[in-house]
Amino acid sequence: MYKAIAANKRNTVIIIGLFVGLLTAIAVWWGNVSGNGSSAIMIVLFVLGYTVLQYFVAGSLAVAMSGAIQIEKKDHPRLWNTVENLAISQGMPMPKVYIINDPAPNAFATGRNPKHAVVAATTGLLDLMDDSELEGVMAHEMSHVKNYDILVSTIVFGLVSAIGILADMALRMAMWSGMFGGGDRDRDRGESNAFTIVLIVVGIVASIIAFLIGPLVSAAVSRQREYLADASGAEITRYPEGLASALGKLGQYGRPMRKQSKSMAHMYIADPIKPGLVERAFSTHPPLGDRIARLKKIGSSF
Repeated sequence: MYKAIAANKRNTVIIIGLFVGLLTAIAVWWGNVSGNGSSAIMIVLFVLGYTVLQYFVAGSLAVAMSGAIQIEKKDHPRLWNTVENLAISQGMPMPKVYIINDPAPNAFATGRNPKHAVVAATTGLLDLMDDSELEGVMAHEMSHVKNYDILVSTIVFGLVSAIGILADMALRMAMWSGMFGGGDRDRDRGESNAFTIVLIVVGIVASIIAFLIGPLVSAAVSRQREYLADASGAEITRYPEGLASALGKLGQYGRPMRKQSKSMAHMYIADPIKPGLVERAFSTHPPLGDRIARLKKIGSSF
């Protein structure tokens, strides 16, 4: 378990380095092709600044994007007590607890470390799960906190979002440069058109990275993380059947969440976009059947 925690911290550094390196290479290429070296420097500074910023705010951003509402014990004693008991049993700080008003059963954890952690559950999850199943799900999420998985998922979420922002910026700049409304009178029309083409290419490349490579990276770091959290959650509750039963119910529910975001799909316990179709090539989650089988195997050893 300690090796897995250390690996997650190490993976965070690797992921940051790879993404920043990739974006820096795109920025340098952009500067060379466009002849505007200062723009490349600005892009690199933006990426570095955004990386640092999202380390501190990506958790709050994920909560905002999910539409979650923070609660206290009096608002939902059942959920609060479940999380509190798990935190006490593991000697962990009590995370902030949120509820998402959505009939689709799901839950996620986020934050940069256990002292700044958040756990959230949908109203659908609270309605569908019995007490042992709810405990299994929240033990899974608390395991993400304990194992520092939330740091990895938060970093991935923030960097994929950064690439999407850069893609949008490049495409908007291409529109403003005159492609759809005439060139700049103070600039040679040929140079203006060339610069516009460069912006479009950069925007397309960044979009491909955000919507194709980004999910692949998320999947690569998420699948084993889910197996680890399942095993850790079972170890915490000493009742893997509870989580296995909960995963079974998640697999039977056939509708997606109402408020979806591909960039934070990897944070949830089950795919929030197309539940039950986790075998997809770009899924950030291993197949539910495999997870349930592993939990049942763990249960036989208790």
